[in-house]
This record gives sequence, structure tokens and C-alpha cells, in this order.
Amino acid sequence: MNRTRLRSTAALVLLPALALTACGSGTTPGTTPGAAPAGAQASPAPTDDPVAAVRPVDSVAALLPADVRASGKLRIGSSVGSPPGAYYPNGPGKAPAGQDIDIADAVAKVLGVKLDRQDASFETILPALGSGKYDVGTGNFGVTTQRLKTVDFVTYIDDGQGFAVKKGSTAVKKKVTDLTQLCGLTIGTGAGTTFESTLAAQKDICAKAGKKPYDVKVYSENGATFTALQQGRVDVIMSTINGLRYQAAQPAAQTTFLGEYHRLDVGFAFKKGSPLSKAFRAAVDELIKNGTYARILKKWGTSASAIDASRINPPEHR
Repeated sequence: MNRTRLRSTAALVLLPALALTACGSGTTPGTTPGAAPAGAQASPAPTDDPVAAVRPVDSVAALLPADVRASGKLRIGSSVGSPPGAYYPNGPGKAPAGQDIDIADAVAKVLGVKLDRQDASFETILPALGSGKYDVGTGNFGVTTQRLKTVDFVTYIDDGQGFAVKKGSTAVKKKVTDLTQLCGLTIGTGAGTTFESTLAAQKDICAKAGKKPYDVKVYSENGATFTALQQGRVDVIMSTINGLRYQAAQPAAQTTFLGEYHRLDVGFAFKKGSPLSKAFRAAVDELIKNGTYARILKKWGTSASAIDASRINPPEHR
């Protein structure tokens, strides 16, 4: 994505599952959780498994290209960051969990294929689709006008952009509806995300309002963004609605969610013109129809972001 970089050097401090999800809309991954801040504990994964009962649907699998049906495999570039999207509840090297993991696994079962999941940093996945390294990418990728120029999307949830502060902070006292509310503050966010893009695109908004500009610190690991907030190096963080809401519900996180700023569709990502799109859309619609989709979202506490039907390349929300 073409964007103006507002960047400062960030120490890559790694955190566990409590670290925020900073996706594009969604995730700037830290792919490896590490030491927790004082008092924090990794979030255990829910034990129910709505994916277990999913079976192949021949009419949907028939939409796959012949070579994929023959191989029975798809390579998926997966950005694993933090709950509820995708994280490592039992530490690195163990199986990932989360809403995105469950939805991808359920889609694969409907299609009758196995996923070759390859962990990747958020900002590398979309370019790698074009080079053919992956067949599909996940990372809570928000559908934007800019991305639609080079990537195809199949939607599976409606998430978006929001803000949070450290609990007890008075830096921002109410829901952020206009970026001028952040003038004079330091904002932490993730590299390569729609958050960084949004903040860069409106970098002159404070000067036009006669106010001191906001400063943006961009971090390559989501844990570093969370640590910066807790240590007072940033006043506010911008990340996903679902990730910030989930985080604020964890007492050890000590954050306050400031509400939704801008909604975005989130989808599986493919190289432009991929023949996989129709099959994935049909598979998501099958999961919605048979109730698996609703059970997955209920499991991860994201039911408010449910969609009624999957779409290919919808326009960006305005």
C-alpha cells in the first residue's frame, strides 16, 4: 500500500496474548509472544470446538480449480498476533487459536482441503500473494480502496478501527469521532496497517484546526505498541475494534476502549484474479447457513461483527 510513513524507532518488546491486535484493519503481528507485563496472564483459548463437526460440501468444493482439488492443499500465509483474531494461547511452537484460525479451518473443511499454514508478518503477506508464495492470506485484513487495486478479498467479518487508552488516563475522555480530538497527543499503531495509513492521510488536520499536530509512533510488533501505552510513551493506541474491545475486557490489560471510529469489512486475501475467490465465498456462506459461523463468533465474543453473507471485493465502507 502506498502511504506516507510516520515512523519512529520502536523497541520490539514482545508480549503474550494480552497484547493488542493491530490489524489492517487489523493485525500487526508479533508472531512470538514473550514476557508479560506485571500482573498480566496469557488468555486461555475457549475449549469448545465448533469446527469439529464441519464436513465437506461437494457442490462448494467443485468451485475449486482442478489442480487444487487434485492436490487437496492450500498454502495460507497467516498473521498470528493476539486474541480474538489469532494468537498462541500455549506459547510459540504450539497450535494457534482464534476467530481467524477457526474460520479458515472451517472453510478448508467445507472445501475438502488441508491448509499448509505458514506464519508470516502482517505487512509481508499481501505482497507475497502476488508472487505466488501463498494461495490465500489471513491477518484481519481490512478491505480498502487502495488494497482492492492489487488484492482480491472474500469477506468473513465486519471489524474496523478504534482507539484505546491506559485505564485511568484523561488524555482522551470520550469516544473518538474526529482525529482533531487527538491533536497534541502521541498515537501508537502498527506498521503496514490501515491505522497507519489513516493517520498519515490526515496528518495535517490539526494544523488546519489551529492545533498542535499529533505524533505517530509505528511499531513492527503489536506487543511493543501495548508496552508503549503502559509505559506512557504513547497516549493512545489505534487498532482493531474487536482486538481493543477484547483487551479492555481483560482486567490485567488495564486499558479503556474508546469506541468504534471506522468500520471495515475484513476478508481472506488473494492475488488479483485468483480463481479461489468464488469457492471461498461459497464456503463462508455455507458456514453462515449451517450455523457454524455464528458458533465461532460466539466462541470468540465477536458476534456483533457478524455478516449476513460473504462478498467478493465490496467497496470500502464510507
